[in-house]
Amino acid sequence: MSTQNDQYKRVILVTGSNTGIGYSIAKLLAEKGHTVYLASRKESAGKEAQAQLKKDHNLDVKFIQLDVTDAASVKAAKETIEKAEGRLDTLVNNAGMSYMSEPQQASTISLTTIRNTFEPNFYGMIQTTQAFLPLLRAAPKGYACIVNNSTDMASNAHQAGPKGFIHTVAYNTSKAAANSYAIALAKELEADDIKVNLVTPGFTTTKLNNFHAGGKTTEEGASVLVPWALLGPEDKGKTCKFSSSLLVHRPTGSILLGLFWSDQGEFPW
Repeated sequence: MSTQNDQYKRVILVTGSNTGIGYSIAKLLAEKGHTVYLASRKESAGKEAQAQLKKDHNLDVKFIQLDVTDAASVKAAKETIEKAEGRLDTLVNNAGMSYMSEPQQASTISLTTIRNTFEPNFYGMIQTTQAFLPLLRAAPKGYACIVNNSTDMASNAHQAGPKGFIHTVAYNTSKAAANSYAIALAKELEADDIKVNLVTPGFTTTKLNNFHAGGKTTEEGASVLVPWALLGPEDKGKTCKFSSSLLVHRPTGSILLGLFWSDQGEFPW
Protein backbone atom coordinates (compact mmCIF):
# COMPACT_ATOMS: atom_id res chain seq x y z
CA MET A 1 0.00 0.00 0.00
CA SER A 2 1.12 3.50 -0.69
CA THR A 3 2.51 5.95 1.84
CA GLN A 4 -0.53 8.12 1.19
CA ASN A 5 -2.84 5.25 2.17
CA ASP A 6 -0.74 4.43 5.26
CA GLN A 7 -1.03 8.04 6.43
CA TYR A 8 -4.77 8.33 5.87
CA LYS A 9 -6.61 7.91 9.17
CA ARG A 10 -9.85 6.07 8.76
CA VAL A 11 -13.13 5.93 10.61
CA ILE A 12 -13.81 2.23 11.12
CA LEU A 13 -16.76 0.35 12.60
CA VAL A 14 -16.24 -3.23 13.77
CA THR A 15 -19.48 -4.99 14.70
CA GLY A 16 -19.46 -7.60 17.45
CA SER A 17 -16.06 -6.44 18.64
CA ASN A 18 -16.31 -6.74 22.41
CA THR A 19 -14.69 -10.18 22.27
CA GLY A 20 -12.93 -12.71 20.06
CA ILE A 21 -11.65 -11.88 16.59
CA GLY A 22 -13.66 -8.65 16.51
CA TYR A 23 -11.90 -7.40 19.63
CA SER A 24 -8.52 -8.20 18.11
CA ILE A 25 -9.47 -6.49 14.83
CA ALA A 26 -10.39 -3.35 16.78
CA LYS A 27 -7.11 -3.55 18.69
CA LEU A 28 -4.92 -3.96 15.59
CA LEU A 29 -6.66 -1.12 13.75
CA ALA A 30 -6.47 1.20 16.76
CA GLU A 31 -2.75 0.47 17.02
CA LYS A 32 -2.42 1.91 13.52
CA GLY A 33 -3.94 5.19 14.68
CA HIS A 34 -7.39 4.88 13.11
CA THR A 35 -10.63 6.01 14.74
CA VAL A 36 -12.21 2.70 15.70
CA TYR A 37 -15.78 2.20 16.85
CA LEU A 38 -16.01 -0.93 18.99
CA ALA A 39 -19.59 -2.13 18.61
CA SER A 40 -21.33 -4.47 21.01
CA ARG A 41 -24.90 -5.63 21.44
CA LYS A 42 -24.61 -5.33 25.22
CA GLU A 43 -23.49 -1.96 26.54
CA SER A 44 -21.80 -3.43 29.62
CA ALA A 45 -19.72 -5.88 27.57
CA GLY A 46 -18.73 -3.19 25.08
CA LYS A 47 -17.65 -0.69 27.70
CA GLU A 48 -15.70 -3.40 29.51
CA ALA A 49 -13.84 -4.23 26.27
CA GLN A 50 -13.19 -0.53 25.65
CA ALA A 51 -11.73 -0.17 29.15
CA GLN A 52 -9.62 -3.31 28.70
CA LEU A 53 -8.01 -1.94 25.53
CA LYS A 54 -7.15 1.24 27.40
CA LYS A 55 -5.82 -0.59 30.46
CA ASP A 56 -3.80 -3.30 28.69
CA HIS A 57 -2.65 -1.47 25.56
CA ASN A 58 -3.26 2.25 26.20
CA LEU A 59 -5.54 2.34 23.15
CA ASP A 60 -8.48 4.70 22.79
CA VAL A 61 -11.43 3.27 20.90
CA LYS A 62 -14.98 4.58 20.81
CA PHE A 63 -17.72 2.33 22.15
CA ILE A 64 -21.05 2.22 20.33
CA GLN A 65 -24.07 0.09 21.18
CA LEU A 66 -25.13 -1.87 18.12
CA ASP A 67 -27.36 -4.91 17.81
CA VAL A 68 -27.32 -5.85 14.13
CA THR A 69 -30.69 -7.60 14.48
CA ASP A 70 -32.42 -4.49 15.89
CA ALA A 71 -33.35 -1.87 13.29
CA ALA A 72 -33.65 0.90 15.89
CA SER A 73 -30.21 0.09 17.30
CA VAL A 74 -28.63 0.08 13.84
CA LYS A 75 -30.29 3.40 12.97
CA ALA A 76 -29.12 5.00 16.22
CA ALA A 77 -25.54 3.81 15.69
CA LYS A 78 -25.52 5.16 12.15
CA GLU A 79 -26.81 8.54 13.31
CA THR A 80 -24.23 8.70 16.12
CA ILE A 81 -21.30 8.08 13.78
CA GLU A 82 -22.75 10.41 11.16
CA LYS A 83 -23.02 13.24 13.69
CA ALA A 84 -19.54 12.66 15.13
CA GLU A 85 -17.57 11.83 11.98
CA GLY A 86 -19.62 12.65 8.90
CA ARG A 87 -18.41 9.51 7.15
CA LEU A 88 -17.40 5.88 7.54
CA ASP A 89 -14.36 4.56 5.69
CA THR A 90 -14.53 0.90 6.64
CA LEU A 91 -17.32 -1.36 7.85
CA VAL A 92 -16.18 -4.70 9.27
CA ASN A 93 -19.17 -7.04 9.49
CA ASN A 94 -17.96 -9.32 12.26
CA ALA A 95 -21.01 -9.87 14.47
CA GLY A 96 -22.51 -13.33 14.26
CA MET A 97 -23.70 -16.48 15.98
CA SER A 98 -22.96 -20.15 15.32
CA TYR A 99 -25.21 -22.19 17.65
CA MET A 100 -22.65 -24.97 17.28
CA SER A 101 -23.63 -26.35 20.68
CA GLU A 102 -26.99 -27.38 19.19
CA PRO A 103 -27.56 -30.36 16.81
CA GLN A 104 -27.19 -29.19 13.22
CA GLN A 105 -27.62 -32.23 10.99
CA ALA A 106 -29.45 -31.35 7.78
CA SER A 107 -32.20 -33.97 8.16
CA THR A 108 -33.18 -33.03 11.70
CA ILE A 109 -32.07 -29.47 12.41
CA SER A 110 -34.61 -27.24 14.10
CA LEU A 111 -35.99 -24.42 11.98
CA THR A 112 -35.70 -22.26 15.07
CA THR A 113 -31.94 -22.84 15.08
CA ILE A 114 -31.78 -22.01 11.37
CA ARG A 115 -33.74 -18.78 11.87
CA ASN A 116 -31.78 -17.74 14.95
CA THR A 117 -28.50 -18.23 13.08
CA PHE A 118 -29.60 -16.42 9.93
CA GLU A 119 -30.91 -13.44 11.91
CA PRO A 120 -27.49 -11.95 12.80
CA ASN A 121 -25.32 -13.66 10.19
CA PHE A 122 -27.44 -12.81 7.14
CA TYR A 123 -30.36 -10.46 7.81
CA GLY A 124 -28.51 -8.43 10.43
CA MET A 125 -25.45 -8.11 8.22
CA ILE A 126 -27.59 -6.83 5.34
CA GLN A 127 -29.51 -4.44 7.59
CA THR A 128 -26.29 -2.98 8.98
CA THR A 129 -24.59 -2.73 5.60
CA GLN A 130 -27.52 -0.93 3.99
CA ALA A 131 -27.83 1.50 6.90
CA PHE A 132 -24.17 2.54 6.72
CA LEU A 133 -23.87 2.78 2.93
CA PRO A 134 -24.61 6.54 2.90
CA LEU A 135 -21.69 7.10 5.29
CA LEU A 136 -19.42 4.86 3.22
CA ARG A 137 -20.35 6.87 0.14
CA ALA A 138 -19.26 9.99 2.04
CA ALA A 139 -15.71 8.65 2.44
CA PRO A 140 -12.98 10.01 0.13
CA LYS A 141 -13.12 8.20 -3.21
CA GLY A 142 -11.24 4.92 -3.20
CA TYR A 143 -11.04 4.47 0.56
CA ALA A 144 -14.44 2.97 1.37
CA CYS A 145 -14.33 -0.73 2.24
CA ILE A 146 -16.73 -3.37 3.50
CA VAL A 147 -15.11 -6.49 4.95
CA ASN A 148 -17.16 -9.50 5.99
CA ASN A 149 -15.67 -11.98 8.43
CA SER A 150 -16.51 -15.21 6.64
CA THR A 151 -15.44 -18.83 7.09
CA ASP A 152 -14.01 -21.78 5.18
CA MET A 153 -17.30 -23.47 6.04
CA ALA A 154 -19.15 -21.08 3.70
CA SER A 155 -17.47 -22.59 0.64
CA ASN A 156 -19.90 -24.92 -1.12
CA ALA A 157 -17.00 -26.55 -2.95
CA HIS A 158 -15.36 -27.26 0.40
CA GLN A 159 -18.62 -28.60 1.84
CA ALA A 160 -19.00 -31.01 -1.07
CA GLY A 161 -15.51 -32.40 -0.54
CA PRO A 162 -14.34 -35.11 1.86
CA LYS A 163 -13.51 -32.57 4.57
CA GLY A 164 -16.81 -30.71 4.52
CA PHE A 165 -18.35 -29.62 7.82
CA ILE A 166 -21.70 -31.39 7.56
CA HIS A 167 -22.71 -31.04 11.21
CA THR A 168 -22.88 -27.23 11.31
CA VAL A 169 -25.65 -26.72 8.76
CA ALA A 170 -27.17 -23.52 10.17
CA TYR A 171 -23.86 -21.72 10.43
CA ASN A 172 -22.55 -22.92 7.05
CA THR A 173 -25.66 -21.98 5.11
CA SER A 174 -26.03 -18.59 6.80
CA LYS A 175 -22.46 -17.68 5.90
CA ALA A 176 -22.79 -19.05 2.35
CA ALA A 177 -25.89 -16.88 1.92
CA ALA A 178 -23.96 -13.89 3.27
CA ASN A 179 -21.22 -14.55 0.72
CA SER A 180 -23.75 -14.65 -2.11
CA TYR A 181 -25.21 -11.31 -1.03
CA ALA A 182 -21.75 -9.77 -0.76
CA ILE A 183 -20.85 -10.85 -4.30
CA ALA A 184 -23.91 -9.04 -5.66
CA LEU A 185 -23.14 -6.00 -3.51
CA ALA A 186 -19.50 -5.93 -4.63
CA LYS A 187 -20.48 -5.86 -8.28
CA GLU A 188 -23.10 -3.15 -7.67
CA LEU A 189 -20.73 -0.91 -5.70
CA GLU A 190 -17.68 -1.36 -7.90
CA ALA A 191 -18.74 1.66 -9.96
CA ASP A 192 -18.66 3.74 -6.75
CA ASP A 193 -15.21 2.36 -5.90
CA ILE A 194 -16.51 0.84 -2.67
CA LYS A 195 -14.68 -2.43 -2.17
CA VAL A 196 -16.53 -5.43 -0.72
CA ASN A 197 -14.55 -8.49 0.31
CA LEU A 198 -15.02 -11.69 2.29
CA VAL A 199 -12.20 -12.99 4.43
CA THR A 200 -11.94 -16.18 6.43
CA PRO A 201 -9.44 -16.02 9.27
CA GLY A 202 -9.17 -19.80 9.27
CA PHE A 203 -9.75 -22.00 12.29
CA THR A 204 -9.44 -19.72 15.30
CA THR A 205 -10.23 -20.68 18.88
CA THR A 206 -13.12 -18.44 19.98
CA LYS A 207 -16.45 -18.51 21.79
CA LEU A 208 -18.08 -19.07 18.37
CA ASN A 209 -16.73 -22.65 18.29
CA ASN A 210 -16.97 -23.18 22.05
CA PHE A 211 -13.24 -22.44 22.40
CA HIS A 212 -12.28 -25.58 20.50
CA ALA A 213 -8.58 -26.17 21.05
CA GLY A 214 -5.91 -26.14 18.35
CA GLY A 215 -6.86 -23.01 16.43
CA LYS A 216 -5.14 -19.70 15.86
CA THR A 217 -5.18 -17.01 18.51
CA THR A 218 -7.75 -14.28 17.92
CA GLU A 219 -4.97 -11.85 17.04
CA GLU A 220 -3.57 -14.26 14.45
CA GLY A 221 -7.04 -14.60 12.94
CA ALA A 222 -7.64 -10.86 13.02
CA SER A 223 -4.35 -10.16 11.25
CA VAL A 224 -5.73 -11.93 8.17
CA LEU A 225 -8.68 -9.53 7.94
CA VAL A 226 -7.00 -6.24 8.82
CA PRO A 227 -5.21 -5.61 5.47
CA TRP A 228 -8.54 -5.90 3.65
CA ALA A 229 -9.97 -3.17 5.90
CA LEU A 230 -7.26 -0.76 4.79
CA LEU A 231 -7.51 -0.89 0.99
CA GLY A 232 -7.04 2.45 -0.72
CA PRO A 233 -7.33 4.09 -4.15
CA GLU A 234 -4.27 2.19 -5.40
CA ASP A 235 -6.12 -1.09 -4.73
CA LYS A 236 -8.81 -0.49 -7.35
CA GLY A 237 -10.09 -3.85 -8.56
CA LYS A 238 -9.49 -5.65 -5.27
CA THR A 239 -13.15 -6.33 -4.67
CA CYS A 240 -15.40 -9.39 -4.76
CA LYS A 241 -12.63 -11.56 -3.31
CA PHE A 242 -12.89 -14.45 -0.85
CA SER A 243 -9.56 -14.66 0.93
CA SER A 244 -8.13 -16.97 3.55
CA SER A 245 -4.54 -15.77 3.46
CA LEU A 246 -2.80 -12.48 4.05
CA LEU A 247 -3.63 -9.89 1.41
CA VAL A 248 -1.97 -10.90 -1.83
CA HIS A 249 -0.75 -8.06 -4.04
CA ARG A 250 -0.79 -8.93 -7.72
CA PRO A 251 -1.00 -6.79 -10.82
CA THR A 252 -4.68 -5.87 -11.16
CA GLY A 253 -4.99 -7.64 -14.48
CA SER A 254 -3.91 -10.96 -13.01
CA ILE A 255 -6.34 -11.04 -10.09
CA LEU A 256 -9.01 -13.66 -10.69
CA LEU A 257 -12.51 -12.76 -9.53
CA GLY A 258 -14.79 -15.19 -7.77
CA LEU A 259 -12.17 -17.35 -6.11
CA PHE A 260 -11.57 -18.35 -2.52
CA TRP A 261 -7.95 -17.60 -1.63
CA SER A 262 -6.10 -20.22 0.37
CA ASP A 263 -2.54 -20.58 1.58
CA GLN A 264 -2.41 -23.77 -0.50
CA GLY A 265 -3.72 -22.19 -3.69
CA GLU A 266 -7.09 -21.26 -5.16
CA PHE A 267 -10.36 -23.15 -5.29
CA PRO A 268 -13.84 -22.03 -6.37
CA TRP A 269 -16.68 -20.80 -4.21
